[in-house]
Amino acid sequence: MIPESWREHRRDDDNELLGYIDELDGRFQARTLFGFPLGKAGDETNAEHLLDSLGLSYLAERWLLTIDGRDEPITVQIAETNPAVVTVTSADYGYAGDYGTPFTLAVPALPCQLRPERPIA
Repeated sequence: MIPESWREHRRDDDNELLGYIDELDGRFQARTLFGFPLGKAGDETNAEHLLDSLGLSYLAERWLLTIDGRDEPITVQIAETNPAVVTVTSADYGYAGDYGTPFTLAVPALPCQLRPERPIA
């Protein structure tokens, strides 16, 4: 579940939720809708600008999901996210399961479990 201490960050023109700003010890971390940290923690303005510049594009990126019992992560895409869970689907033809197999993870998703295939910010 998204912690109550994280502040929503919305796009100015249409009020679309883009992600969250997490403050820790005077440093501000931009986070995705499912809690993954974007960029480096710094000042609040930089975190806001990062979310504004990315918009929701990170939802279209490919991500890597670590699955118990597998040495290598599988490639997945974000299918749906809300403050409690993120659902990803397999986009990895090498995965023994079916292409499109859904996986539901608790939010915030842990970087050791779900991470971008390539750097986002």
